[in-house]
This record gives sequence, C-alpha cells and structure tokens, in this order.
Amino acid sequence: MPLSRPGGLLGSRPGQAARRAVVVALLLAAAAGCGDAGGLEGAGSTPTAVGPARLWPEQTPASSPAFEIGEVNTEVVKGVKVPAGDDIRGVDPVGVVRAEIAASPGDYDGGKAPYRDTAGRMTGCGKGPGHGRCPVLKPYYRDLTGDGRDDLTLGFRLLPGKTTAVRVYTVEKHRLVQVMSWEDALSGVELAGRSLVIRSPSEVAGYEYRLQWTWDRDQRAMLLTHDEMLRTGPRKHSRHPSASPSASAG
Repeated sequence: MPLSRPGGLLGSRPGQAARRAVVVALLLAAAAGCGDAGGLEGAGSTPTAVGPARLWPEQTPASSPAFEIGEVNTEVVKGVKVPAGDDIRGVDPVGVVRAEIAASPGDYDGGKAPYRDTAGRMTGCGKGPGHGRCPVLKPYYRDLTGDGRDDLTLGFRLLPGKTTAVRVYTVEKHRLVQVMSWEDALSGVELAGRSLVIRSPSEVAGYEYRLQWTWDRDQRAMLLTHDEMLRTGPRKHSRHPSASPSASAG
C-alpha cells in the first residue's frame, strides 16, 4: 500500500492555493517597495507625431539661384604686405581698414558718402585700434581655417551710422585674403570653434537675429551656415492655451 500524506499523495489543493497566495503577496510587496525607491512612472499622453508634408510637388525644382547674394565672399587685400613667415599677427589692422577705404572711395570720401565719418576718424588711430576716436576695434586672432595658424577677425564702425563692419582674414600664398564680410547693427559677436557668430537686434520686440559663418575648406571661405531669429525676452502670458501639435498641423 503506497504511503500518503494526510489529504492526498502530494498534498491537498487548498494547501497549494495558500502557498501561491503567499508568494503573490510577497511579489506585490517587493514591487511596491521598488516603486517607492524611484521606480518608473507614467509621463502621461504624448503629442501625436506629424510628418512633413511636401507642397506643390508638381513644380520643377529650380536649378539656379534667383538672386546673387554673395555666399562665397573672398578677396585678396591689395596694398597690405604679410610679414615673413606668414604671421598674420604682424599685419597692421589699421592698415587693413585703410586699404578697404582706399578700394571703395565712393563709400568713404565726400560729404555725401555713407561712411564719411569713418574715414575722417582714421587719423585718430595713431595709438592703434581700440584707442580714442579710432573706428577700428580691437582685433582678435584664432585659427578658423584649421591650418594651425591664427586668422584675423576685425571690426570697425561705419560712421555716422550705427552699423559695424566685421571681416575675417587669412593668409594664402603670402597674401592677405578676406574670407568673410558683413555689416550690421551688432548686439554681440562670438568666436566658437571654427565659426563666427553675430547677434543683431530685430525689429520684432523680444527677438534677435543670430547668424553663423563657418569655414568651408572646399570653398576656401566662411559660409553663412545658420540664419535664425531667436527669442531673447520673456514670453507674454495668454489666457488662451496654445494649440496642440496636431491642431497646429491641421
């Protein structure tokens, strides 16, 4: 006669159910403890992703630009010598600006020239840029082209207006070459890596323009790679909630 435990050969079903209940309770308690220690929580509903929609696909893509805006702006500076060793720090920044004035007399010479006061104040640059009434600002040097040598970032005020000219120069084959040119009302200028960033005020209150030029080794020039309008002031509070992404897309 086979041996048996009370209630059956392998134990009663009520006993198995009780053991399972204990195990489940322990697992739930452990899960609750993990949640208290910083477990994952739901983030709520997420907005529906909306893909881009191509407009007017029947139109033939343009093969040439409609306007010439001078994306690649390079020019050899005439009348300025580069010292031996091609060290751009040996180039006189005031002499560079004088060379530009001489190359564009219509902009600087005469009572009706738009930048006539810039030419007039160049006589105050005897102590160098950044001193007194000299319109030439302090020069900055950094390797923007990646050739291991410093390049020159130069600015000078365009008077009597409120704009400032910003230029970048490098040395190629013992010649001084202008590789970037821009004029604007400035709220800030920065050098970041091999890029030059110019911030300018916008006519829209609470916003500014941010333009970034980056060295392009194929074009051998600083190209305008980013052109943005960014918010700088606080947002206005509105009684009406902003539209959801899906509603805006619609």
